[in-house]
Amino acid sequence: MGRVTQRRKVHRYVLDGSPAALEFPVRHREDVLAVEEPLEIRLGGLSYSVTMRTPGDDFDLVAGFLVSEGVIWDPDQLISLRFCAGEDENGVQTFNVVEAQLRPDVALPDTGRHVYTSSSCGICGTDSIDAVRKSSHFNPAEDTLTVPLGTLASLPDLLREAQTVFDTTGGVHAAGLFSIDDDGGARLLCLREDVGRHNAVDKVVGWALRERRLPLTGTVLQVSGRASFELVQKAALAGIPVLAAVSAPSSLAVELAESTGITLAGFSRRTSLNVYAGSGRIAMPAPLPR
Repeated sequence: MGRVTQRRKVHRYVLDGSPAALEFPVRHREDVLAVEEPLEIRLGGLSYSVTMRTPGDDFDLVAGFLVSEGVIWDPDQLISLRFCAGEDENGVQTFNVVEAQLRPDVALPDTGRHVYTSSSCGICGTDSIDAVRKSSHFNPAEDTLTVPLGTLASLPDLLREAQTVFDTTGGVHAAGLFSIDDDGGARLLCLREDVGRHNAVDKVVGWALRERRLPLTGTVLQVSGRASFELVQKAALAGIPVLAAVSAPSSLAVELAESTGITLAGFSRRTSLNVYAGSGRIAMPAPLPR
């Protein structure tokens, strides 16, 4: 998998109570780790942001990050992406700096990453939600998608089946974009994995931008972790009507989902899930005959 994974020697301690474990409690072996490296994003020759990510799909990551920051929303606004010169101590190209060239009429943001909020934001929630609403060029509330309950509950398993890097390392998040067929079935359009859950979503959104698929009407974004404010923000700015997570949402994530018309599901399992906003998009199964 190239720079996506790395093999490291480890000492594995076994405490299963077996005679072999008591006699030889430490076993020497190799483990496969997910790679984490910094990526610097430059706009107009100036550094805009640095993010820690798993290398791979970096152009998708940068494109999606710019969509998620409200800088661009149309593929024609992004003229080019290129890796800049950068070498490690051994003189090997690191591919850890990406320069994005934007169309001249696109307003460049202030140097240094601007974010709407963070988990330590305190009382800025209302301002943050208003900022997302004003920045978005798409309106998920207008999306007429309906998703069968059983299909939505099945997405975590479909996502897990496609997670090749997680199979090897057990150390990455995943985001999967699904379309819903006329018969109610789900089809995986794009899956990305990364040590950062936000990066995984940005890589999906960036793929969609570069494939000229924005806004992502009629789609469901399934993520492997929890549903934070930032993930709902990214979904709203990409025009995604449904976001589902295997873990819990935050209170501000629910408020933003309600405000932007996104259906937000959490604790999604094979046989159950919680819908925190936009339950009108969920198609209930027919009742069993008595």
